[in-house]
Amino acid sequence: GEQRLTGFFVGEVMKATRGKADPKQVSAILRSRVDG
Repeated sequence: GEQRLTGFFVGEVMKATRGKADPKQVSAILRSRVDG
């Protein structure tokens, strides 16, 4: 589940930024927030 959840949030950020965000960076930030 965690992988799918990350994918969902990355998708939401991409929508919110109209595709301007870097997906790898977004998922890295999310992971650092979740881990800690």
